[in-house]
Amino acid sequence: MSSTIQDYLASLRGKRVAVIGIGVSNTPLIKMLLRAGIAVTACDKRQRDDFAGQAEELESLGAELRLGSDYLEGLDHDVIFRTPGLRPDVPELIAAKERGSVITSEMEVFFQVCPCKTIAVTGSDGKTTTTTIIAELLKAAGKSVYVGGNIGRPLLPDVDGMEPGDIAVLELSSFQLMTMEQSPDIAVITNLAPNHLDVHKSMEEYIAAKKNIFTHQGPGALLVLNADNGITSGFAPEARGRVTLFSRRAELEKGVFVKDGAIWVRNDMHERPVLYLENILLPGEHNVENYMAAIAALDGLVPDQVVRDFAAKFAGVEHRIELVRTLRGVRYYNDSIASSPSRTIAGLRSFKEKVLLIAGGYDKHIPFDVLGPEVVEHVKALFLTGDTAPKIRAAVEASPGYRPDALPIREYSSFDGAVLAACQAAQSGDVVILSPACASFDRFKNFAERGAAFKKIIYGREGGFGAGISRPRPFPGGKDDGIWI
Repeated sequence: MSSTIQDYLASLRGKRVAVIGIGVSNTPLIKMLLRAGIAVTACDKRQRDDFAGQAEELESLGAELRLGSDYLEGLDHDVIFRTPGLRPDVPELIAAKERGSVITSEMEVFFQVCPCKTIAVTGSDGKTTTTTIIAELLKAAGKSVYVGGNIGRPLLPDVDGMEPGDIAVLELSSFQLMTMEQSPDIAVITNLAPNHLDVHKSMEEYIAAKKNIFTHQGPGALLVLNADNGITSGFAPEARGRVTLFSRRAELEKGVFVKDGAIWVRNDMHERPVLYLENILLPGEHNVENYMAAIAALDGLVPDQVVRDFAAKFAGVEHRIELVRTLRGVRYYNDSIASSPSRTIAGLRSFKEKVLLIAGGYDKHIPFDVLGPEVVEHVKALFLTGDTAPKIRAAVEASPGYRPDALPIREYSSFDGAVLAACQAAQSGDVVILSPACASFDRFKNFAERGAAFKKIIYGREGGFGAGISRPRPFPGGKDDGIWI
């Protein structure tokens, strides 16, 4: 008997399929379709020279390539797989849909054919860490787990090997959720705050996309919500299944909460402490919330002792308040994942001492008003770079209690210059943290590349400066041109 994914692939044979975007999530999809004997046109706005041999490989497997600026022109295929980064309402997709094309995505098809339980996490901050904690706890409890979505790898090519007793754990972005018409068995929303408003038309659209993670659930499903977040706490009446709330600030009649220095679970059957905060290795109150979300999602699936053993040794995910090294008494942290003000605020609150902060980057049209007061409270020196540097500076300078003598702000035209200046200013006992509050796209492909660049500079500082990088120019006027060549 053929599996559901095999039935789906069989339904595509004889049809013309287009896959938009030849990236991390879609390349395995393209290869799977080609191996199944399906005619595939792979479309991407990049030129052939940008693929370093990948274009030739796909052509050798039978793919037709449509590359360059007109990659969306004339789409008339029977089925079109949209990449998450492309809005579903671009004129070319609307025209194709009107001509009869079916518009879908790798994640939408995965939900159609997945044979096992699904747990999915979304939110503005904490998605990856919470997803990772959930997946690792399930593994530690002896479950067979697949991890994917906006983290790891696409899971559709793995569906054929999945069994009903397995569990798929997914991180889902707002872009993946925009057109979803199915929801997971267990849905987690960590929090919501303004984000990605350079792509979403409004905050309302962003919220509507996130809500798709639970709007198609059935009565037996579970929705986990942050009771401390003004947006997510209002979703509970809309849920079609069970709801579990978690709160770090208040003791709940039912749900997951903090009391007497521990995370507690209270429901109709029992009330018990699951995890003492002092035993959580990850720093920061936001990571307490990440554990609360995971505990709420996994209550009854993972024994409490497994949670305790894991929390005591889990050091976190790369680029998320990652301790890079301690050098001459200075601790250097990489929090490159912090691509929004709320994420940076959470990072700043993780430290008892005031920090030297490196921030700025691509402008997602998010206001920095909320960041300004937090910087005044938690930062001893601010090093800015990127498109948003003037906006962040303005938000800090407009905040109550700001004093230039107490909080110097310095701007640099280069990323390296900002990092090196922070390193030069740091003294023994200080914390230097890269927590940009912005996306990376003005200078880097993604946050991981930005974090890797930061770590390369820090690892190269044996002699006091990054390997091969010149000393930064002095900044008597509070601004700097970057690297002093």
